[in-house]
Amino acid sequence: ENGGQYTHGVIWSIFAHAALAQPERAERLFAMINPINHTRNEVDVQKYRVEPYVIAADVYAVAPHTGRGGWTWYTGSAGWMYRAGLEAVLGIRREGNQLRVKPSLPATWPEAEVSIRFGQTTYHLKLTHDASAIIEIQQDVRATEVGEYVVILRDDGANHNIVLPA
Repeated sequence: ENGGQYTHGVIWSIFAHAALAQPERAERLFAMINPINHTRNEVDVQKYRVEPYVIAADVYAVAPHTGRGGWTWYTGSAGWMYRAGLEAVLGIRREGNQLRVKPSLPATWPEAEVSIRFGQTTYHLKLTHDASAIIEIQQDVRATEVGEYVVILRDDGANHNIVLPA
C-alpha cells in the first residue's frame, strides 16, 4: 500500500514526524487526512462524497475522482487516526495506570486541552505554549529527564486539572 493514495502511510508518517521533533509537519499531515477538513463547504462535500465523521482509507489522487474519499469504516483506520492525533500530535499516551505526556504542539497552536476518563475519574490536561501560565503539577505528576511528564492515574472519582508546558 502506498502513501500516495491510502491514508495508512500518512498516519505512520505522522508518528515519524512527531518522533523527529517536527510537530508542525505532523499536525499538517493530520489535518490533511482529517475528514472534517474535506467537508468544510458544499463544493468540498460534493468532491469528497463520503461521511465527514469517518476516516477514509484512501483519498483518490487521479482524475476524474481527485479528492474523493473511499473505503470508509475501514477496519483499523479510525483507531490509528485517533492514536496519531492523541499520541503523535499531542504527545499523550497511556501505559497501564500512567499517562506519559511529552507535549509536541505545533507553534501555531497556543494550547490544547484533553479530558481523559480513568474509571470514575476525569483528568483534564491543558498543554500550553504560554510561558506566563501557571503550570499546575499535582502530586500525581512527575517530570522526567527527557521533557516528559508522567501522570499516575488513580480512580478516586475526582476531577484532576493539570496544566503542562508544551
